[in-house]
Amino acid sequence: MSEKLRMGMVGGGAGAFIGAVHRMAAALDGEIVFTAGALSSTPDKARASGQALGLEERRNYGTWEEMLEGELRLPPEKRIHFVSIVTPNHLHHPVAKAFAAAGFHVVCDKPLVHTTAQALDLLDTARRSGVVFAVTYNYSGYPMVREARERVRRGELGEIRKVIVEYNQGWLATRLEEAGNKQADWRTDPARSGIAGALGDIGSHAENLMTTVTGLQLEALCADLTTFVPGRELDDDASMLLHFTGGARGLLWCSQIGIGAENDLHLRVFGTRGSLCWRQEDPNTLELHLLDSPLQLLRRGNPYLSEAARAATRLPSGHPEAFIEAFANLYRGVAEAIRARLENRDPDPLIADFPTLEDGLRGVQFIEKVVESARSNQKWTPAQLTAPMVPGR
Repeated sequence: MSEKLRMGMVGGGAGAFIGAVHRMAAALDGEIVFTAGALSSTPDKARASGQALGLEERRNYGTWEEMLEGELRLPPEKRIHFVSIVTPNHLHHPVAKAFAAAGFHVVCDKPLVHTTAQALDLLDTARRSGVVFAVTYNYSGYPMVREARERVRRGELGEIRKVIVEYNQGWLATRLEEAGNKQADWRTDPARSGIAGALGDIGSHAENLMTTVTGLQLEALCADLTTFVPGRELDDDASMLLHFTGGARGLLWCSQIGIGAENDLHLRVFGTRGSLCWRQEDPNTLELHLLDSPLQLLRRGNPYLSEAARAATRLPSGHPEAFIEAFANLYRGVAEAIRARLENRDPDPLIADFPTLEDGLRGVQFIEKVVESARSNQKWTPAQLTAPMVPGR
């Protein structure tokens, strides 16, 4: 391995849950070093957070604009290779556009941006500058999700008939945003979160998981968005019926008011010759039912799994791998894609397997179509989205 790739981060300072996750994941394989940051919304908090994390003073910036200017002043061989954006949603577009336009590769948290127009603007910017751009739908990084995807692609389930995906949490069953909880505060604020609440925060993950595994293209949907907690402006529960091109049907339900639910992301896929089931809270197991055959429990780390699943695995079977490692698989994929650019070669498709800007665009389109459907009296809302991407691009 050549020198480590240098990562900058925008957001993710003191009090932020996901920033620490990204830093741990990026560091896991020893290929990436956290080098620069603008880690909070105010300069003093940003610098205090960077100091606590051991950033060099000269690369511990007060704002993301300072960070961009400061890195561009450095010789190319000293600059960060990419920026990781872990801010509330409203800052994704301006930060990602500025860094991508300046030639820095980008890793951006989900949902990508507030609107399809912003997503298309980022797509144009990234294509013009030729940068790698990843969107951290982290559940796509689990080995057994990749195994499920491979089983569907190989046709083991036959023709897909039905997909059921649900993502249930209970942490927003009360007005937690009024109790000083930073995460609840911005997620329930339309100015920062966008037009959707639970739908954007976790429903976007459910859509990506469903599409990643099945490869199905959405054709139309019928959605119901509900705000159960009085005084809240955005949805905290969403249900929808889905029609896919080719005739498959689906159900998607996401909720953040399900008392007792922790982080229950659950996918079931039913075909003409079999079905599969995967749960994020038991991520190392994939249930496979084939027609007229007994239930098979496929376990992570075993030699009978696909190359894609084995490539996403670090530990022998029986040693659980989970949330951080799934995130790390995306960062390892980004690192492989960037190194391939630097070394003028094709990336290894088994490693460079991560959600791209096109996947992020589709996620934004999905959110907008669900909101449109929920506001309409029409039973079915046409919802042709950007086609699912093939990994290794």
